[in-house]
Amino acid sequence: MLALLLSVPAPAATILKDIVSIEGVRDNQLLGYGLVVGLKGTGDRQQTLFSAQSLANVLQRMGVTVSATLITVKNTAAVMVTGSLPAFAEPGMKIDVTASSIGDAANLQGGLLIMTSLRAADGQVYAVAQGPVITGGFVAAGGAGNVKTVNHPTVGRIPEGALVERVAPSVAPKKTLRLQLNQMDFGTASLVAAVINKKFSIDGSPTTAHAENGSVIAVAIPSDYANRPVEFVAALEQLSIVPERSSKIIINERTGTIVMGKDVHIAAVAIMHGDLTIEVQTVLVVSQPAPLSQGTTQVVPQTKVAAVEEKAKNLILKDGATVEDLVRGLSAIGSTPRDIIAILEALRAAGALDAAVEVI
Repeated sequence: MLALLLSVPAPAATILKDIVSIEGVRDNQLLGYGLVVGLKGTGDRQQTLFSAQSLANVLQRMGVTVSATLITVKNTAAVMVTGSLPAFAEPGMKIDVTASSIGDAANLQGGLLIMTSLRAADGQVYAVAQGPVITGGFVAAGGAGNVKTVNHPTVGRIPEGALVERVAPSVAPKKTLRLQLNQMDFGTASLVAAVINKKFSIDGSPTTAHAENGSVIAVAIPSDYANRPVEFVAALEQLSIVPERSSKIIINERTGTIVMGKDVHIAAVAIMHGDLTIEVQTVLVVSQPAPLSQGTTQVVPQTKVAAVEEKAKNLILKDGATVEDLVRGLSAIGSTPRDIIAILEALRAAGALDAAVEVI
């Protein structure tokens, strides 16, 4: 069980590039269906029908006619190929792709992905993938059915394995840009607009930027950059800003992980916390009959129940206490991650915690 308590310093300035993206300038997901060949008997089994059918179709396009029911596909695996087409990608560029087995293949190690077309959401082919698959893992079979598996051998990557064939559907900068915040916040959107206006607006000229809502800031390209929109975007991305950050506590109860910001404040409160442990033990006792008797050997279960309740540990926090005070106090009384999670939930329910609690 791991508890991670982060106490971050006061918000520092960051560049605009790290908190916004430009509307229309985005990656596009690509998807394709293909075959990995050349496997060493670790491919799909005969009952994976679509592998044999796909291989028969490929052979037929090459002038070889064979029935899908007569093909052994143990050296072939059907895979789904995925990739991401960057914004403004041009034909001839290479992108990385990932091949994932969709049949019952045991291992893609050493396989070769044959020519696979990759389509976007509009159904058009934007790239073609082909090349050797790198799994980063393997399966080793020993005697008596012993098998050792390292990493995940049914998913592999092909670095620069796809060639872009069609221009990416990106929106080039025009007279007005729309900046999208990575996280919606009205205060940050207003700050971004103010910083842009301070940098690019000339005295007496109309406002260059304004926040449309908590996520989008509209920016008019100044006349000085009318013929240089790319340079304007580059200058825009380097502007410094101190974004507003909301007080939030993230809890992952599955792993016992807690992340809290330093700006989280706690109202004056007294905390008392103790543990109640109930243990049930069952011992099986063998009862033997007397010699020469007609009795039989019986197994008699004996159950013991014990309850242990620890004394309550108390912690008093003054008004305006910070998360550092809370962490220091909880650590001093020996609280475990589970204890801290329970205490935080109780503080939120009591209205003594000035932060949102998000459970992931």
